[in-house]
Amino acid sequence: MNSNRAAGTSSSRSSMNDIDKAMVLKLMKIFLALVFAGWIFVWTMRPTNTFRNTWSPKLYADTSSTYFGRLGTTILIYAFPVMFIAVLGCIYLHLHEKNGDKKNQGSSRFSSSLATWKRPVLVRGPLGVVSGIELTFSLMFLALLVWCFSTYLKISFANLTVHHSEKVWQAKLDSAALRLGLIGNLCCAFLFFPVTRCSSLLPLVGLTSESSIKYHIWLGHIVMVLFTAHGVCYFIFWASTNQLDEMIKWSKTDIANVPGELALLSGLALWATTFPRIRRNMFELFYYTHHLYIAFFFFYMLHVGIGFICMILPGIFLFMVDRYLRFLQSRTKVHLVSVRLLPSEGIELNFSKNPGKKLST
Repeated sequence: MNSNRAAGTSSSRSSMNDIDKAMVLKLMKIFLALVFAGWIFVWTMRPTNTFRNTWSPKLYADTSSTYFGRLGTTILIYAFPVMFIAVLGCIYLHLHEKNGDKKNQGSSRFSSSLATWKRPVLVRGPLGVVSGIELTFSLMFLALLVWCFSTYLKISFANLTVHHSEKVWQAKLDSAALRLGLIGNLCCAFLFFPVTRCSSLLPLVGLTSESSIKYHIWLGHIVMVLFTAHGVCYFIFWASTNQLDEMIKWSKTDIANVPGELALLSGLALWATTFPRIRRNMFELFYYTHHLYIAFFFFYMLHVGIGFICMILPGIFLFMVDRYLRFLQSRTKVHLVSVRLLPSEGIELNFSKNPGKKLST
């Protein structure tokens, strides 16, 4: 009798512990979602006068660092939230794996309702197979870009300054070109997230690196369209106002035009090889040309300065860490034990990964 009571008590305690752990995991995930929503909210409010005239001065006054100055505030607002999500996400995934995949009835209902959103909505088209949830978030992201660009234009046109040698349309073109660059910088903040295979960001939202590649492709096309339009608009502006000498100016304190042009040329060369016909038929050309992203972001940093780079720093930093981890993994040596030709003309390879362990493929 006593043994039965003890067993019942221990089982009830273990069930209570499981409930507590599940509650902690849910609270952690909700907290991470709130941090990410706050980060998105900052990007949403950035074009507004409220952020520029009210929030931004107060933030810079309260969080300005002794060593980093105003740059510290930029890192705190734009870089720290994503870094925090990545670190806390690692802890969450570790606890989730340790706790086991114990789903209750509510979570199963949520999974079943989410499965309907994951069904394909678009099958034929330039985007390939797109599910309902992918289409929804894509439209939300495009709405964010349209909102930011329209707000930037509305505020800039309301305070438009026309110089003596300019016409109104030229001043508006100058303003629109600058805002296109700002929207391109916003897209760069998301560009590397889908290709950070070893980070915790993708598993947190239930994605894999293979399924996320298309998001990187979509973002890459949007980035290059915006930056190309940015460069073309400025070229038209300089040509129409007899300021083509601006193309060879390299300012040390303001926006440097020459690095921007070099960044755009690097991006165009990279972009030209990403289209399916070239990528599939000449993959090596696509692969090696894709390394021009290093030149692109190097010249982009020289073009806009370190402040704008810090705004998109999380994606770049996580991608660099991911590349380093993959480099370490690629150095693992595998010993080939045997090779056998099968009757179906397939090849069986036996590898020895660890002492005493064999892997067959």
